[in-house]
Amino acid sequence: MKTVIIGGSHAGLSLAAQLRHLSPDAEITIVSADAEPPYQRPPLSKGYMSGKVTFEQVLLRPEDWYEPNRIELLKGARAEAVDRKDKLVVLDDDRHISYDALVLATGARPRRLPAEIGGNLPNVYVMRDHGDALKLIERMKEGRKLVVIGGGYIGLEAASEAAKKGVSVTVIEAADRILKRVASAETADDIRALHQGHGVTILENAQLHEIHETNGIADGVILADDRVIPADFIITGIGVYPDTALAEAAGLTYNNGIVVNERLETSDPSIYAIGDCASFPYRGTMIRLESVQNANDMGVVVAHNVLGEARSYKPVPWFWSDQFELKLQIAGLNTGFDHVITRKGLREGAKSHFYFKGDEFLAADCLNDGAAYMMARKILEGGKVLTREQVADPGFNMKSLL
Repeated sequence: MKTVIIGGSHAGLSLAAQLRHLSPDAEITIVSADAEPPYQRPPLSKGYMSGKVTFEQVLLRPEDWYEPNRIELLKGARAEAVDRKDKLVVLDDDRHISYDALVLATGARPRRLPAEIGGNLPNVYVMRDHGDALKLIERMKEGRKLVVIGGGYIGLEAASEAAKKGVSVTVIEAADRILKRVASAETADDIRALHQGHGVTILENAQLHEIHETNGIADGVILADDRVIPADFIITGIGVYPDTALAEAAGLTYNNGIVVNERLETSDPSIYAIGDCASFPYRGTMIRLESVQNANDMGVVVAHNVLGEARSYKPVPWFWSDQFELKLQIAGLNTGFDHVITRKGLREGAKSHFYFKGDEFLAADCLNDGAAYMMARKILEGGKVLTREQVADPGFNMKSLL
């Protein structure tokens, strides 16, 4: 049984490690476009950029792990096509790799601003891979001016790291508040105050007109109301899109991601999709999740399914974000919430925002409140019932539900 994994990040490595654990005899090949061994992405905008961890510490596995575990790692290799009839992957150097099971872990790509408004200027960056992080580390020097376009988690994490290095930072958000797509106004208010307390300027309802340049180098942004914000460099954090090009060319079904069933099979049952590129069924709809937890857990499920089991993927999502002295931990998925209840944590300054849809507990944003985060995760994973009244009661002990 030969499994070929296209994509060398969290999802692909989780699958490879679990498959080797389950099957000593499985043939496993990872095709990775990266020149480096597979590495963790989230720390790039957190600990790695701040200098707290080295690149070796963000590797998903040590470089000498692959050979003794008989996992073939093809670095700097790009898959150009999938021949479903003959079960072959065609690489960009015209090598052909056969497979019994193929797993697409192609991830997502950062959205970029249009070239006509300056999106391709050399000092306009995205934050997605190791190369991006290295360029930004070089740019983040005390006294320089940074404009971050987009007030989501990636942009705010980059703003935090830059501000800690003495960079003057302005965040521009087109919506009426930061984190509009992913968090409540309550969480956004806390994070806005955190950034402003560290000298970051946050402009909401700020529409970008274009990036201003002089001699081919960006030196500021022009807003729709004609305000000009000077910049030595710019980071765009305006979201990502799933990398479905290979799946589309192979004739697989896609719609905001490569469409899979509950077993993570694509429209071709010998091909799976996992991680950021996969659109999967969740509570009666199709969603994509851009998280390490989702990538890792999908990899484990597919390892079992490749070996003939029929496991369904039923996630309890979780996420995290580090900004300044804040550790934000998120349990669950808040989609469709209509009530937010704030609860103080046990430690000084700790708090959590609990999301409900009617009477159903959906998720919690926990700000320096690790105890509440663990309780929320266990309640969601165990299918326990947590009510709005219980959360609102400071004397109620959530441990009693477990």
